[in-house]
Amino acid sequence: MNRLHTVTLYGKKECCLCDQAMAVLYKAQAAEPFVLEKIDIASQPDLLEKYGRQIPVILVDGIEVFRYRIREDRLAALLAAPVS
Repeated sequence: MNRLHTVTLYGKKECCLCDQAMAVLYKAQAAEPFVLEKIDIASQPDLLEKYGRQIPVILVDGIEVFRYRIREDRLAALLAAPVS
């Protein structure tokens, strides 16, 4: 069985860029399945201090790949690659 990539979005409520990023992630997930995690940095002081207003932050398999906006073509390429 093929393993799925894990995509993590660090953001918070009432963040328009986070909402836009989630829309892109849902669209990408429909084309290439992956595990999606959404983490609210406001609920974790260490993450709030680390990222502050520099959100959303998107990781693929634990590696930061985007901050603020997602490039759909690059995301598709990352998701098409085998899970290491």
